Amino acid sequence: MHPQLSSHPAHGSATDRRLNSMLRHIDPSIASSSLSSMDSQISASPTSGFHGDSVFAHVAQAPEDSILGVTVAYNKDPSPIKLNLGVGAYRTEEGKPVVLNVVRKAEQLLVNDRSRVKEYLPIVGLADFNKLSAKLIFGADSPAIQENRVTTVQCLSGTGSLRVGAEFLGRHYHERTIYIPQPTWGNHPKIFNLGGLSVKYYRYYDPATRGLHFQGLLEDLGSAPTGAIVLLHACAHNPTGVDPTLEQWAQIRQLMRSKGLLPFFDSAYQGFASGSLDADAQSVRMFVADGGECLVAQSYAKNMGLYGERVGALSIVCKNADVASRVESQLKLVIRPMFSNPPIHGASIVATILKDMNMYDEWTVELKAMADRIISMRHKLFEALRAKDTPGDWSHIIKQIGMFTFTGLNSEQVAFMTKEYHIYMTSDGRISMAGLSSKTVPHLADAIHAAVTRVR
Repeated sequence: MHPQLSSHPAHGSATDRRLNSMLRHIDPSIASSSLSSMDSQISASPTSGFHGDSVFAHVAQAPEDSILGVTVAYNKDPSPIKLNLGVGAYRTEEGKPVVLNVVRKAEQLLVNDRSRVKEYLPIVGLADFNKLSAKLIFGADSPAIQENRVTTVQCLSGTGSLRVGAEFLGRHYHERTIYIPQPTWGNHPKIFNLGGLSVKYYRYYDPATRGLHFQGLLEDLGSAPTGAIVLLHACAHNPTGVDPTLEQWAQIRQLMRSKGLLPFFDSAYQGFASGSLDADAQSVRMFVADGGECLVAQSYAKNMGLYGERVGALSIVCKNADVASRVESQLKLVIRPMFSNPPIHGASIVATILKDMNMYDEWTVELKAMADRIISMRHKLFEALRAKDTPGDWSHIIKQIGMFTFTGLNSEQVAFMTKEYHIYMTSDGRISMAGLSSKTVPHLADAIHAAVTRVR
């Protein structure tokens, strides 16, 4: 028995035909003439969408993301001297975004390959991409890879990799607490909370020295409950640019293994920090070499400039191949209802570059050039501040590493620089060194000098 449908006069014959087509799919026995006899039921529902306020009228305006909001404010500023040091993306000396030459070559190869199709990838992603990503971070000769103890799944850049890892741990790990550095990337606590984990902090940055609070780090991890998860930045800590030395990493590893703490590495800047892919992976490889378990989230946003392609991977190093296989089966159950399967284009670019020796070599040259330009901006800014005899010790600018520098400026000084000099950065004083150029360093140095001498 079909519900009676009315042919509303305002609907017209086109609507009748659409309804008739729909009903034929439901029951082919329904003839088109039956529409004329169906009445009294179809009418516009008197919802609040049609009458009165929106059903979403109670929804409050959310605040801007603290980082992305900087760019929003920058875009609204008409000043010709404005400078955006909040964006976490590489810029050329001319202040322009860049697409690596090797990325363009890889894309051209993919476009010209007529055998390529746009079918769905498997849930875990592109097989070549996963295999090559694991080799990139763990090393081609890694025993963990050779023993099939690593499972790698393609995810939506670093953020998606962290999110999948968080939900997996929330479902399957016995300890629901994750310790993250203070400070850390603003998205970290949100990602882990939504994944079902409880977030606590360990001391990391020392404002007095503008360096690592190593003793505080050891004390806080030493007092963490056995089995707790610990988030570690593989290199180029965001937002501070402060990394442990290799000797300090060795102590951190020893402490964490003795306490049974589970490392979860966020590797967003491999090769982008020092210019060396191997050097920037040393912390991760140190933890894998001892045979213990860990998680690693990788991103190709920075080191291949694939920001908008959202290319990343989550690797979980397990005790043996059997555990790795079962872990992968559960990762599929996390990914399937989240984004079903990952996108193909960006992963294909990465795989094309990583599996071709000539393209790989070209990539490493371009990668080092980006890292070197950022390092040179650090030295230029340091020298400019020293030439102005700006109060304070600014050596942390050249001691820190990676895309960001934690200047030590307070929120009032940042607000002053924005108002008076049209320089935009996050309120905690973090600046993106990639947003600087030789031409803009003097302007920034002037602003910093004015801020520290006029605003306390």
